[in-house]
Amino acid sequence: MALTLYVDTARWRAHQQSVIEQFPGIVPVCKGNGYGFGHERLSEEITRFGSDIVAVGTTYEAARMKDHFSGDLLVLTPFRRGEEPVPLPDRVIRSVSSVDGVGALVGARVVIEVMSSMKRHGVSEEDLGKLHAAIDDVRLEGFAIHLPLDRADGSDAVDEVIGWMDRLRAARLPLETMFVSHLKADEFALLQQQFPQTRFRARIGTQLWLGDHTATEYRGAVLDVTRVVKGDRFGYRQQKVAGDGWLAVVAGGTSHGVGLEAPKALHGMTSRAKGVARAGLATVNRNLSPFVWAGKQRWFAEPPHMQVSILFVPDDAPEPQVGDELVAHLRHTTTSVDRMIDR
Repeated sequence: MALTLYVDTARWRAHQQSVIEQFPGIVPVCKGNGYGFGHERLSEEITRFGSDIVAVGTTYEAARMKDHFSGDLLVLTPFRRGEEPVPLPDRVIRSVSSVDGVGALVGARVVIEVMSSMKRHGVSEEDLGKLHAAIDDVRLEGFAIHLPLDRADGSDAVDEVIGWMDRLRAARLPLETMFVSHLKADEFALLQQQFPQTRFRARIGTQLWLGDHTATEYRGAVLDVTRVVKGDRFGYRQQKVAGDGWLAVVAGGTSHGVGLEAPKALHGMTSRAKGVARAGLATVNRNLSPFVWAGKQRWFAEPPHMQVSILFVPDDAPEPQVGDELVAHLRHTTTSVDRMIDR
């Protein structure tokens, strides 16, 4: 019995197609754990809809992906002089975010990242003039800009891209291709219309693979159920049960990513109050699990084990049965499943 990712394949692919149609020349992104689907499965999907390129996070991911995908591989992590060399085929394109990086990649295929308002990495406006000599020694595939998701200052994504297009043009740098991230479909279309001589290519991962939440569902199988009464001791730490009910052992533990949670940016008093409440409950060993039974998320009886979680189900809920599957609200990018089933 397993932690399973169920995929409504027809619905999932219909959503993929809608995104592809909105972003002609899309560069699908497959990084990390493959957005919960894995690199091999996503490479099959990318090959199916006919993309000539896929973006991966690191050179190590490119080394794995090259055996599953026959097109170009764009590495998103910028090259750094002195990094560990990874044997890669010529169809790999390296992102570069500095003049020094371009100079160190003689003969390589490169995409040059410019510094956006993300302020993460990229070539600055002041360094554009130094690129002329450097790009003569590489095979330039284009420039790229990685934009923020939110704009609290009210600034405009299109204006930011246009600003960089003007700077690159003023520096007399080639503008055949511009790779972009985090643009809406109408913004992407507007840029393509305004700069018809440049081919814009949108690098998209989350929106492409996870944009339709109803197309996928995680479920953990119930492996064992034990009746308990208030005060019974259980588990590794021999804690006492808080009330009458059942201990349900469910497939899915820390090795699957269950119990892991990425930090969240909180906005507004309501979300902050909920965060404080969760933190307060955690101090008394009350942690809500991602598993749902009888319409409610159930509490962990104790911290999840490596491959299973133990939940407390109070006796005002139906008794779970071995073989039942509990829906689990899990983050795709931090979850590894035992199996994936198309339906």
